[in-house]
Amino acid sequence: MQNTGKPTINDVARLAGVSKKTVSRVINRSPLLNSDTRAKVEAVIADLGYVPNVQARALALRRNFLLGLIHDNPNAQMVMNVQAGILEAIRDTEFELIVRPIDRGSSTMLADVRNFLERQRLYGVLILPPVSENEMLADLCRELDIRYVRMGSTALDTPEHTVASNDCDVVTEAVNHLISLGHRRIGLIAGPHGFRSARERRKGFENALAAADIKLPRSLIADGNYTFESGQAAADRLLDLSPRPTAIFASNDEMAAAAMHAARRRGMEIPKDLSIIGFDDTAIASHIWPPLTTVHWPIISMGRSAALKLLTEFFGDELAVEEPSLFPSTLIHRASVAPPREE
Repeated sequence: MQNTGKPTINDVARLAGVSKKTVSRVINRSPLLNSDTRAKVEAVIADLGYVPNVQARALALRRNFLLGLIHDNPNAQMVMNVQAGILEAIRDTEFELIVRPIDRGSSTMLADVRNFLERQRLYGVLILPPVSENEMLADLCRELDIRYVRMGSTALDTPEHTVASNDCDVVTEAVNHLISLGHRRIGLIAGPHGFRSARERRKGFENALAAADIKLPRSLIADGNYTFESGQAAADRLLDLSPRPTAIFASNDEMAAAAMHAARRRGMEIPKDLSIIGFDDTAIASHIWPPLTTVHWPIISMGRSAALKLLTEFFGDELAVEEPSLFPSTLIHRASVAPPREE
């Protein structure tokens, strides 16, 4: 075999007295290496002038250094936050992120995803809700031997294939807070049909009312689809009621902000005339006035953990054990909630 004169990963490993896997971990900034080993390998890399050949390594792996993000989600901020978490995890590594929106209602959805996975030769893929709830997508990843993690509002798979939040429990806590302040007529702006997050959040809402022996008329539930426009239409339906609700829980911050807008158009004051709670803790929650009481959904941390789960071969099995699968959400108290006005 002709000697090209270019140092290889084998040369680095031999001179540093470590394995090729250890060299790879140094290149990819694995947190599992001790400082002495890292310094020794980095010194050899510098002395040799070694430059990793990503294409050659990809051929050896039979995969590209790409992580995929598959979604069919109308909440653009949620998708952006997940991307931020993934990019944080792969910063200073050879990996890149490729995002693929899909149409879960399409008759060719599975074939389209198969084509995408095979064409890109992804190292691993993160599947966002609601398509993460599709078992056929998980089966497809297993068939193609592609690492995958599914994100959900409850655990959808085994721990190494899941990052999940506790939506039902934390929404129960949020509605209990309204009840503790004296609210009894509480409206729900629900999320879109077919989303597990919407079902989990509605279940948490209903559980809180049932435990307090508060009846929930169907008229106090208005459907939305996680967009501002749908939240505004849903809030209008609730505020047209007589008597109208004294508080509203909206299944995301976009719809909660829209409920504020709808209330103000009617001359109502927040929280004097209407208390509002959202879900997500996106930037809009702290930027509107009054600042929105909401549920902090640790979506960036979930995206980061999902990426690290996908990279266990590089970072070691120990990291997979350390990475959690459940990410508890927390209620953030701000100024959009108060006791109901006395009549």
